[in-house]
Amino acid sequence: MAARSRVVISGFVVLMSLALLSGSICSAEEESKESVVDHVLTLDHSNFSEIVGKHEFIVVEFYAPWCGHCKSLAPEYEKAASVLSSHDPAIVLAKVDANEEANKELATQFGVQGFPTLKILRNGGKLSQEYKGPREAEGIVSYLKKQVGPASAEIKSAEDASSLIDEKKITLIGLFPVLSGEEFENFTALAEKLRSDYDFGHTVDAKFIPKGDSSISKPTLRLLKPFDELFVDSQDFHVDAMEKFIAESGVPTVTLFNQDPSNHPFLVKFFDSPDAKAMLFLNFSTDKFDDFKKNYNDVAVLYKGKGLNFLLGDLEASKGAFQYFGLSEDQAPVILVQTSDSQKYLKGNVEADQIAPWLKEYMDGKLKPYVKSDPIPEVNNEPVKVVVRDSIQDVVFNSGKNVLIEFYAPWCGHCKKLAPILDEVAVSFENDADVIIAKFDATTNDVPSEVFDVQGFPTLYFRSASGTVVPYEGDRTKDDFIEFIQKNRDTNAKPVSVKSEESAAKSESPRDEL
Repeated sequence: MAARSRVVISGFVVLMSLALLSGSICSAEEESKESVVDHVLTLDHSNFSEIVGKHEFIVVEFYAPWCGHCKSLAPEYEKAASVLSSHDPAIVLAKVDANEEANKELATQFGVQGFPTLKILRNGGKLSQEYKGPREAEGIVSYLKKQVGPASAEIKSAEDASSLIDEKKITLIGLFPVLSGEEFENFTALAEKLRSDYDFGHTVDAKFIPKGDSSISKPTLRLLKPFDELFVDSQDFHVDAMEKFIAESGVPTVTLFNQDPSNHPFLVKFFDSPDAKAMLFLNFSTDKFDDFKKNYNDVAVLYKGKGLNFLLGDLEASKGAFQYFGLSEDQAPVILVQTSDSQKYLKGNVEADQIAPWLKEYMDGKLKPYVKSDPIPEVNNEPVKVVVRDSIQDVVFNSGKNVLIEFYAPWCGHCKKLAPILDEVAVSFENDADVIIAKFDATTNDVPSEVFDVQGFPTLYFRSASGTVVPYEGDRTKDDFIEFIQKNRDTNAKPVSVKSEESAAKSESPRDEL
């Protein structure tokens, strides 16, 4: 059976990567199944458990041969593996081709939703953590060396503090009268759990820490951050309470989306949050930028903790987001709210003094959702019919036809490969008035998410004339599509005999299937 590949997308990956993604597809080359290619170990479904089980610490990259980001990472990953192989103890880097059909169960097991995904596996694979470090060799080496040391570094001097604390990142410091007791044990457990997300340190002398009260007399967790009030303390050392404290205090009141790579970890948190998201995009060099920033920040403070997170994006850095949301630069300054159920609310060419009243209307439930749609095509006479959001009701839901619809992205290589096959399928049904083959650009039109679950490209669904909706998950050949449509079409609609050249050949000359 052929591999049913597609580009998998998730919130932040889409927004940060759309402008960079390549539409080209590279065929996978065969690799030996238990071998070391230079310094990177190659794993697959047959040797994964055995090899991972031998290591207390191993890093595994899940990749796809066609993925442009994976190709960019490959030489950096190899350089890092070479350096880390001489570390004491050696740090092993490995890779798995997650595009191979036999390895897809592994990818599912480790929650792989996009490529490349890197996992840190500890204790023979019993503990899995996301790799959240840099993607260039020097940064990979530095990050992983910290990951194999103690989860929290003891700070015995101002120099120790200076080497640990990065003013552009969040750092968590445990301040203790003595390095023992329940609070210290809970702090150490938390550091081990969250070590891939944050840098941790601990000390018995608060004067070494550059921010905050130095006369601490009881156990205190201090969160240092490069935004808002710069530090905040908590003295509740229950693990759940510490996690909540970090989650709430470690997010900026307004997340900046600009060219500064140090902001990327905060962007990841913003887009991964289940809360609704308010996003204001404008040119940061505009004369009115300070007015926009102040008004927007005031509103963000007002609604903090009320289920709405805020982002301020520069036009130049946000082009991928603009493409994803179907916005154009002539709409800027533009404010957009996206809810957890993917509804959108939008106001283009907004003025600074309109931000607060518009968001109040949103919070009061007085705004109508914005639905993104391309214009309905005036001419639609190609074999595969173009469907947009404004026409999907008529063509798919109300037409009384059996419709196979593809949700695609113009940059998606798998979609480009599928296009001529769907054309052939559509031509095969051109004399059948009860069948429509359609395509829907999911990057410029909002997908009706209450009906179709589109998590990657291409995604295909079939809706029968009587209204039954099923996903298409079969092989992507002309004959497989035709067989699926004939099997699932509404029995009330009279089927038309459709025979492809390949089917005819089979009937005339039976042969073994490989």
